[in-house]
Formats: sequence, structure tokens, C-alpha cells
Amino acid sequence: MTLANAIAAPTMAGLVDRAAALVPVLRERADACEAGNKVPEDTIRDFQEAGFFKILQPRRHGGYEMDIETFYAVQMKLAEGCMSSAWVLGVVAVHNWQLALFDAQAQDDVWGKNPATLISSSYMPRAQVTPVEGGYRISGRWGFSSGVDHCDWAFLGGLVNDPETGEPDFWTFLVPRGDFKVLHIWNTIGLGGTGSHDVTVEDAYVPAYRTHRSKDGFAATNPGAKVNPGPLYKLPFGQVFVRAVSSSSIGALQGALDCFIEKGAKRRSANSGASASADPDVQMVIAETRAAIDEMKTILFRNFADLTDRARKGEQADVETRLHYRFQSAQISSRCCALVSRIFAASGAEAIYRGNPIARAFCDIHAGRTHVANNPGIVGRNYGNVALGGSNSDSFI
Repeated sequence: MTLANAIAAPTMAGLVDRAAALVPVLRERADACEAGNKVPEDTIRDFQEAGFFKILQPRRHGGYEMDIETFYAVQMKLAEGCMSSAWVLGVVAVHNWQLALFDAQAQDDVWGKNPATLISSSYMPRAQVTPVEGGYRISGRWGFSSGVDHCDWAFLGGLVNDPETGEPDFWTFLVPRGDFKVLHIWNTIGLGGTGSHDVTVEDAYVPAYRTHRSKDGFAATNPGAKVNPGPLYKLPFGQVFVRAVSSSSIGALQGALDCFIEKGAKRRSANSGASASADPDVQMVIAETRAAIDEMKTILFRNFADLTDRARKGEQADVETRLHYRFQSAQISSRCCALVSRIFAASGAEAIYRGNPIARAFCDIHAGRTHVANNPGIVGRNYGNVALGGSNSDSFI
């Protein structure tokens, strides 16, 4: 790295400051984001110029290759202004991390001419896969491809029988825009701005080097390690991705709390004239929400600090530790739903109007809870079963 590049390299604090500066801008754009079923182009441009998509991108392709904590700190801060925008940043930018796990040729295909090229995804195992010479042919329809309108490539999920065990294994197939069609069907009560449309593929050829096995993501035996050997790319795939769809709820909850303190908690009852700030229930929801946000952030950063420390030593966490961390991630959305529901109820009738930031956060956080990765029941039952001596049923950890 040259001296000029070293000087220009951002810091975690600097990037979070850039995100904080965008929070009021995102709040102003939130209505348009939701109404258009798409994060505004200006917002994507702001994220690009701020360097947010570079945080997890390899240095060899112009990225910052920073620690994972920086990425989620930025996502959570942005979500204080608009959860849809932060959700898209989290999901799309985390793909820059996953692409670094692919064969070097796949990385060059996407970033060789333009390092700012973005990738969408749908990891539903919907691909109809046919092995052919040199690769695979796939067809199918996938849902919930967040931010797809801004992306020129897509990661699409499918099952391939493991040649060693014969058991189905989850694979990701990297497909260029010319090989998939976007079906604009997104019309939801929450996270409307994510533009998480369906995509279809009809008999597209995917060379073998443009695939990634869940098995490699679990064991950190990724092809990309040959060119991206840093500890960032030795983290378990399942641990990294699930936080991309849970962490924005923490930031959105913080944004709702800030709005509640600024306006809602200072309101007076139209009937009695009593101040809401004197209500002990209002006081408790503020205290408990602040404490919960601090706890959730602390656990997130602690878990990744542990995983990164292990990666630097060439180690991997055991299954029970991974399940513990995975369960903590899966709990986030449910906890945020409960807390934002209390804020919503304590905000009075004004909160039910469209465009109210608290109402939007309420709907967005509840929409985020529906993501399969945010279902604590599935993860928790598996975790409890393993703790009791059973076998693990989830490779996405």
C-alpha cells in the first residue's frame, strides 16, 4: 500500500460519521423510498461516494477490506434514518464479502471493468440444476431479491448433491444481469423501499468457477482464499450473512426511540392535558429500549471480535459456539419488534398516520422479522437439541 492510500484509508469512526451525516437525508427521502418501492438512485450514489460498499470488498479490487464490526456499525447508523435503505446496503454490500470467497475469475468477471458493480441475491434453494461440461445450467424463480434494480449480477440459491456423501448441499450460483429477468411484484406493508422483487432464470449456463458451496463457507475452505487470505474472509458465511438482515432492526429501533424522545414523549394528552413525559410507562420504555439496544450491539461486536480473533489464529469456532451466536442474531428482530411495539403504543394516536417515522419503523421492523434467518424458533430448537447431545441440522452457521 502506498503512503497516499494509507493516508486516504478510512477509519471506523470516520465511516460511522459519514453514515450519521446521511441520517437526516435518509429521513427526508423515506417517503419517496417507500412509495417508489426502491431505494432512490441518489441514496445509492451517496453510499458509493461514502465508500460503504467498499467496507468488505477485497483490497485487490479497490475495497477497504475492513473489519466486520465497521460494516455493521455503519448499517445500524444508516437504519436510524431509513431501514429500507440500510437493509439494501447491508444485503447488497455483504455480497462483496461473499464474492471474495469465490474463485478469482468470478471476482474478475464482476469487478474487472468496474469495481463498483453491485450484486443482488436470493438464497432460496429454487434452482433447477443440471450438471454440464464445465459447469451447470440453471432455471427457476426466486423471491425477495433486495435492491435488485441497482445490481448487474445476482447470487441465486440451489441444491447440488455432494459427490462425497450424496446428500443435497446448498450452492450459490453467480449470474449476470443478461441471464435473469426482474419481476416487479414488491408491494408490502413494511420495508417497501427495499424493492425485493422476484427474479427468473431460463436455462442459463453457469461455469463451475461462478459457484460457491455452503460446505466451503462453513469450513472456510473457499476458493477465494488463494487471492484473499485475510482473516475477514475466513469468517463463517452463515455468521456474516444473517447479521445483514437483523442488524438494521437495531438501528431502526434507535431511530424510532430518538423520534419518540424528541416528540412523542413530550406530547400532552388531548383529553387530560397531562404530559407524556410524566408517565412511568413512557419512562420505562425509554430506559429499557436504550438498555436493550446497548446490549444487542455489544453482543454483536463481541461475537465478531471472537470469530475474527479465531480466524487470525487459523481457528474456527465449534458448532455450539456458532449456534449460540446464530441464535443471538435470530433473536434480534423479535426483540426489536417487541420494543418498537411499546414505543408505538406509547406514542398516542399521532403514530398511526402514514409518514410518521415511528409508524414506519414499526412496519419495517416487523417486516424484517419475517425473514427466515430471523426466526429464533428454528435456530433455537436446533441449538437446544445440540446442547442435549443431538446432531446439528443447520450448515448455515
